[in-house]
Amino acid sequence: MTFPEPLIHGRLVKRYKRFLADILLDNGKVVTAHCTNSGSMKSCLEENAEVFISPSSNPNRKLPFTWEMIWINNGWVGINTSNPNRIAFEILKNQWIDELPNFKTIRREVKYGDSRFDILGDTDNQKWFFEVKNVTLKEGQFARFPDAVSIRGQKHLNALIKAKAEGYQVAMIYIIQRTDVDIFAPAWSIDPVYAKELIKAFNAGVKLFAVQVNVSPESIEPLRLLAIDLIQR
Repeated sequence: MTFPEPLIHGRLVKRYKRFLADILLDNGKVVTAHCTNSGSMKSCLEENAEVFISPSSNPNRKLPFTWEMIWINNGWVGINTSNPNRIAFEILKNQWIDELPNFKTIRREVKYGDSRFDILGDTDNQKWFFEVKNVTLKEGQFARFPDAVSIRGQKHLNALIKAKAEGYQVAMIYIIQRTDVDIFAPAWSIDPVYAKELIKAFNAGVKLFAVQVNVSPESIEPLRLLAIDLIQR
């Protein structure tokens, strides 16, 4: 995924009200950027850390900038939660995950019952539903999800289990937007219900993929599949 416009460099002043972040630009001006991440952002917040924000092409938008990434632990961490869906779409389109089939068509935001899955991939005789999640939480060598209790995430897992029982192929794709971790695991201490539902989903046949990506001011590119550890730790 390549950013369509050059990003703007600055430093984080503070994040507040979940969806707002004040950014000190290199020219000395302070602007307020939209923060798409509604979670706690634990382990990826540090005042005065370097950040990049993107300008909006919509002149009517209330906040003209979106916070894209922050420099933490000697690397960029992508915090824009709207990017993982775009990244996953490109990964599937480019057949980056060898275990998955070659899809004839790929669509985003597909309705299923009272849910909506992020991506639908079609082969000649199979339909694959994918749900995509952004991962930024770091605990030691582990990337964990979620970073706050996620009732919505629990609902998505249940919808995948239901779709699998009805004959669809289904998978979770976790996009890990940092390179200082080696293993993906559920955040047992934050949302044990989600962790248990994830194990239930895995046992029901939901495939799990944890894709680590390299975040830079120019682009976000897939690096490798991380090992997945579902054991409570």
